[in-house]
Amino acid sequence: MLENHRLNLLSAMTEGNLWPTDSPWVRRAMESVPRDRFAPETVWVWTGERYEAVHRAEAPEAWAAEVHPGPYGSTVTQVTDDMPTSSISCAAVVATMLDSLALEPGHRVLELGTGSGWNAALLAERATQVTSIEIDAELAAHARQRIEAAGPGGRVHVITGDGDGDGGPPGDAVFDRVISTYAVEHVPWAWVKRTRPGGRIVTPWGHTGCVALTVAQDGASATGWVQAPARFMPTRRTERPPLPFERVRGRGRDIGGVPPAFPRPVQELSHPDVLFALRVLLPDVQIDTRTDTGTGTDTQAAAWISDGRSSWAVLEQASTTANAHHGGKRDLVDEVTRAWCVWEERGAPGMYDFGLHITADAHHVFTGDDPHGPGPGWKPLA
Repeated sequence: MLENHRLNLLSAMTEGNLWPTDSPWVRRAMESVPRDRFAPETVWVWTGERYEAVHRAEAPEAWAAEVHPGPYGSTVTQVTDDMPTSSISCAAVVATMLDSLALEPGHRVLELGTGSGWNAALLAERATQVTSIEIDAELAAHARQRIEAAGPGGRVHVITGDGDGDGGPPGDAVFDRVISTYAVEHVPWAWVKRTRPGGRIVTPWGHTGCVALTVAQDGASATGWVQAPARFMPTRRTERPPLPFERVRGRGRDIGGVPPAFPRPVQELSHPDVLFALRVLLPDVQIDTRTDTGTGTDTQAAAWISDGRSSWAVLEQASTTANAHHGGKRDLVDEVTRAWCVWEERGAPGMYDFGLHITADAHHVFTGDDPHGPGPGWKPLA
């Protein structure tokens, strides 16, 4: 039963051409280090209204299916205050990020966010030494046990601490590669200082993608490009958690009167290029989309928008009409519309056209071949 789910996931990766051709070691690692060895006895599934526990002892088939979902399915392993706070990431994105890391034998790797320990164990299949930092002491303890049981324990050192600042490994240790398993809005400069000149940093970036940066030879900057779409949980140092989209969705139907029209097809909001550009221009705004909502109405697509505080918007597409409801201090419908126009005025670049150049005191988002070129850059809209 469990083995069938393992094989189904690996087969789906093959059928989808999702194994990185430049890094054949990634496939070998995932085949020899399966996800289920790092999953807790209880995982969580979203029912449409809440997260519910799936216990391995009580429902082994359902547990196995949640641990080995499709290539783009993640496994929620921790829920706190009704919100997911840790997961085993989807196999397709993990494979892409490991490929983007350009990892070679002999490399020393710093991982931020141990989580279940699966990613650290995969890294240890290629690297000589992996140092992994986990802010949650309980998660760190369980990860140590699972990594040791899986075999690569001698090559992985799990530290309980906060890797976003100047903390982390003691001393002045410098690494060949740095990889994060959680999303950051700004890449901490401490990560660059921990990476050798010419080394590489791969991280989910808050703008719904992951980015790979190469540290300059003088160590004074790091530059790179977006590698793939990716939505990861944010760093736990985030000052405020986003307002759960599930708690925003019902608000639109509570507003009386005729809702205003939204000037674009709502389903276009789900395109990765659009989502990425909107997050660059509106970094504190989160957008969640669904198509064919199946609610018993004629709604074909819907979007829920939130600034994580008090402002929200609900968009619904029915046939050729797109309606919008919003509330709070900000008119998020207008902000999204303006940002969309700015993106189109600048040529509607795709997410893979975006790059990031960082220094100790600045982040510069750019498109084109030269991060120092004449373009206006992509600053958040006022």
